Amino acid sequence: MTPAIFGISGLELGAEERAFFADADPAGYILFGRNIESRAQLRALTDQLRAIHGRDRLLITIDQEGGRVQRMRPPVWPSYPAGAAFDALYDIAPASAIEAARVNAQALGLDLAEVGITCTHAPVLDVRQPGAHDVIGDRAFGHEPLRVAALGRAVLDGLARAGVVGTVKHMPGHGRTHCDTHKAMPTVDACDADLALDLAPFKALNGALTGMTGHLLFTAWDRENPATQSPFIIEEIIRGRIGFDGLLFTDDLDMEALSGTVPERAEKSVRAGCDLALNCWARMADMIGICERLPSIATAAQLRLDRALAGMGPPGDLAEHSALLATRDQLLALVPA
Repeated sequence: MTPAIFGISGLELGAEERAFFADADPAGYILFGRNIESRAQLRALTDQLRAIHGRDRLLITIDQEGGRVQRMRPPVWPSYPAGAAFDALYDIAPASAIEAARVNAQALGLDLAEVGITCTHAPVLDVRQPGAHDVIGDRAFGHEPLRVAALGRAVLDGLARAGVVGTVKHMPGHGRTHCDTHKAMPTVDACDADLALDLAPFKALNGALTGMTGHLLFTAWDRENPATQSPFIIEEIIRGRIGFDGLLFTDDLDMEALSGTVPERAEKSVRAGCDLALNCWARMADMIGICERLPSIATAAQLRLDRALAGMGPPGDLAEHSALLATRDQLLALVPA
């Protein structure tokens, strides 16, 4: 098995993709707007992927957070609020905010399970910092680590009730960035003591089945390598201080924060300790290059993948969907307009 997550070029698999995926045997896939048209089409696509591998449990992922980051959109699917909506409710009614986040995530998870998607890259556990770049912004659950952890836990619980696995991101924390990692490498000069605040939500939820790194340079820990490619940060901070032993994805390797070719980025990231290299854009040359550079999935990574797959429960009851959204909306309406 290739320790990579690959993207798909269109609404259905082409013959070249089908043959390549059968031979490469990637650990899983990620879907984007270019892959999504309707419920029937999307279910057919995920069924095609499962048929290639001959198994029902397959890691088929998507970035479906809510707010700015949702690939399945209206009019086919509902629009979901960003993290900031639950943060605002928490200011006046913490228990209601936690319940709103849970039922919202459960409804979102039911959407995913219906079309055969088994993992969403949410919740965002980055602690929002004043003056930071808006690449995280309203995606975050707030400025206070315990609040972020409480709402993030509710999201993981809601997704699990729908049969979907959530991904905690972006370890070891993306809330201090002063630029967009899609465009450049952020340098975070905060001291180790201050960075404890960023680690706190991830420590609280370190039992999550899957997690994702961020492409940031933390000078307190490694002055040369971003977190995704830093053996020290992955081993000592993510696996050690955070205590995370789940399946660790890289963030998208195409982001301009990283240097080198995409296959080189994948190789460096996996060598540093990431379990799976995330390659989103379905460029065949890049995917072939990744397969040429990466060894077969490591034993520890395979065990973590197996645990994540085992955590994908049976799909929840879609009949609950409307009631879940109604409950969420009643709770969010407590926030003054």
